[in-house]
Amino acid sequence: MNLLDWIILFGTLLFIALYGTWKTRGTKNIEGYLKGDNNMKWWMIGVSIMATQASAVTFLSTPGQAMEDGMRFLQFYFGLPLAMVIISVTMVPIYYRLKVYTAYEYLETRFDLKTRTLAAILFLMLRGLSAGITLFAPAIVLSTILGWNIIFTTILIGLFVIIYSVSGGTKAVSLTQRQQMTVIMGGMILAGILAYRLLPDYVSFSDTIQIAGELGKLNIVTTNFSVSDRFNIWSGLLASTFLFLSYFGTDQSQVSRYLGGKSLTESRMGLIFNGLLKIPMQFVILFIGVLVFVFYLFNQPPVFHNQPLRSQVEKTVYADSLSQLEQGYDQIYAEKQSAVQLLVKGIQQDNDELIATSKKQYLIAKRQEDSVRLQVKKTITAAVPGAKTQDRDYMFLNFVLSYLPHGIIGLLLAVMFSAAMGSMAGELNALASTTTVDIYKRSFKPEASPLHYLHASRFFTILWALIAMVFAMLANQAENLIQFVNIVGSLFYGTILGIFLVAFYVKSVQSNAVFVAALIGESAVLICYFFYYEEIAFLYYNIIGCVVVVVISWLLKFLDSQPIRKAAD
Repeated sequence: MNLLDWIILFGTLLFIALYGTWKTRGTKNIEGYLKGDNNMKWWMIGVSIMATQASAVTFLSTPGQAMEDGMRFLQFYFGLPLAMVIISVTMVPIYYRLKVYTAYEYLETRFDLKTRTLAAILFLMLRGLSAGITLFAPAIVLSTILGWNIIFTTILIGLFVIIYSVSGGTKAVSLTQRQQMTVIMGGMILAGILAYRLLPDYVSFSDTIQIAGELGKLNIVTTNFSVSDRFNIWSGLLASTFLFLSYFGTDQSQVSRYLGGKSLTESRMGLIFNGLLKIPMQFVILFIGVLVFVFYLFNQPPVFHNQPLRSQVEKTVYADSLSQLEQGYDQIYAEKQSAVQLLVKGIQQDNDELIATSKKQYLIAKRQEDSVRLQVKKTITAAVPGAKTQDRDYMFLNFVLSYLPHGIIGLLLAVMFSAAMGSMAGELNALASTTTVDIYKRSFKPEASPLHYLHASRFFTILWALIAMVFAMLANQAENLIQFVNIVGSLFYGTILGIFLVAFYVKSVQSNAVFVAALIGESAVLICYFFYYEEIAFLYYNIIGCVVVVVISWLLKFLDSQPIRKAAD
């Protein structure tokens, strides 16, 4: 990082924050703060939805996911277009007809206060944890660059987001997300282009694609069904559809985006726009990770990508052990690079036998490399007890800081911070609106002035930002941020979706039955997570929670309706 990088980084962030604050100055009521005065056009809604979902986690962690596991993570999004159509046809018209601030207001109309409150609390737990993960991703970036303590960088970024998310509410978030998405996608595409341009001259783009394919990184579709496999076409089309139905249909961070539309049609078009563009966007980001993977086949990466943590080990008695492991890694990498050169030759000569031979040599070296990396992680754990040794989230960041030219580094870091600001601001706004409307206004202060509720919403925005800073520390132990944020979502979304599906489609079920079923459904999901984590992939939690709520509530409806029949008699 030099002066140019810092100017571009902070210049971009300050412009976005000041623009959002200035354009939304003068918000004086809860309608404008929480729903943006209902004047957003369809393309603004679509961009806002995408930006809220695409946090810094997406751009920091997803390329690393592709580098290690290939592009099969893309299958996670295959159910998204179907979910967008279902939500547009069924859920959005109901929200518009009832003129609600939050999705959970409808539940009281359909059931009762306790069901509404339960769903709101489940959402607050879910989104509060997710906001912490969203905040932690850019904190990693800043602490890596400056060598600062992760707690300090977390607080600094949290305070920066509070400035403009508190000032203008939903409208500020939506307006600034247009600029953020422009910076984000432009910066990521530029990073991909530079990753390819930095490859040796004798490696063409076609060669790059074939190398990635031969080494298993273009595994976009996998058809083998396994409940324990997190990413395949079946989990993408089935389990992910349930996840996205809940996320976009019942999660206030998304519902608030399209409730701010000028009309029902604009909101529907915004959702469909998101459904059509999200998969190509994720494809591009994953493909950039694949390009960086190929780049590292010709340019030696560090054995451990979290360089600040590695530096801590050098100050301990384990420094010599780490140095010896790194020397062994250098020798193994040289062998792996020889196999890669042989693979390139086989591809260019269209020699299948040479390709097969080189792949065998590569896989032998790769297994040795993985063994050394495992030993390095054990050494780091011994030297720094409690340290997070999963370094996947640092892979793309290391590439940016080590190989891209100055100015571009500042732009790519602005991408990550912009994504974090947009996503976290949307989450804070949703947390504040749910807390204000579904908890505070409904159960604690039902009669107050609009200005009072506006001040309360801003207070809860700040409160949830502070809570998110605490939750961010939990993310430090995550295996991979992009997976962790979806695991957290899957712990709650199935139950919430089940409540809403019963509300929409099973009219004979009353409040007591769905309330008890929701408690049982959430318990079933938590049992799967704590006791069957390896056996059941987290995406299936969404199906389990949803099905349990629907089935149990239907079975309990007879008990729930008994008092009604007696009263009628």
